[in-house]
Amino acid sequence: MPEINDTVMELLFDPLVGQLITTIAGLIVIGLLVRFLQNRAERHIDKQRALASVKQALRFGGYVLAFFFVITIFSGHLPGLTVTLGVAGAGIAFALQEVITSLAGWIAISFGQFYTVGDRVELGGIRGDIIHIGVLRTTLMEIGEWVKADQYNGRIVRISNAFVFKEPVFNYSEDISFIWDEIALPVRYGSDHHLAREILLRAADKVIGDTVASITHEWQRMQGKYPVEHASVEPRVFLIANDNWMHCTLRYPVDVKRRRAVHDALFMDILDAIAASEGRVKLASATFELVGAPDFNVVLRQDAAKS
Repeated sequence: MPEINDTVMELLFDPLVGQLITTIAGLIVIGLLVRFLQNRAERHIDKQRALASVKQALRFGGYVLAFFFVITIFSGHLPGLTVTLGVAGAGIAFALQEVITSLAGWIAISFGQFYTVGDRVELGGIRGDIIHIGVLRTTLMEIGEWVKADQYNGRIVRISNAFVFKEPVFNYSEDISFIWDEIALPVRYGSDHHLAREILLRAADKVIGDTVASITHEWQRMQGKYPVEHASVEPRVFLIANDNWMHCTLRYPVDVKRRRAVHDALFMDILDAIAASEGRVKLASATFELVGAPDFNVVLRQDAAKS
């Protein structure tokens, strides 16, 4: 028993054990501090995008503080471990290169403004809304696939953060909340193309007219930030005549997450207006008509043997 007590006392007064206990206690304090600051941020920041960025920055700051805290605690042992740590680090870096790249991707995402929580993006051919940005993976609520529209299909996808270094990152809602969309209508020749243009513009004004002012402000802010050319955000109609019909295309800005709903409202209004035009505007379809076919004269003669 005395020998056991002596061993316990030696462990308690061992400097390395003390450093380990101090490290564990310090990491717990740092974790609690980060959690406290994140909770305070949730109470004072209403915007989701800003809140996600602040929480991400606090989490990264916690990791950095923990790293330097551990280095400071064990600084006295580092000179003797330099060679060992170097060899072990090289092996670990080779074995965990994907993990390290994902970690580097997380740092790039946090400070490079690739995307944030709430953005609609396309990563590696997968489209969806960002719902979480982890240290190694980004989590998306997927849209599309068997759902033939920009709506959720119910799948949650986790993508390695290393994708930001390997493939393009398409962000639909980083600096502006809208995209340009188009509706194309085939109009038969002989229809009143002026009325067709007016029907499309009236429908656009009815469905999205209230949003044009805010969208214009967003685009002006975008032009002040980036050297982009002027682009009209007012709904416009373009007419192209081809061999089969007149192609009327309505171009308009729309909120990136309301594209299908706006499509539905526009088509309902356009089709109602065409039905009320009393035949002045008719939609074309891929039908084929034989025009000016020659007459065929068929003469039946009886067989000479029967005559």
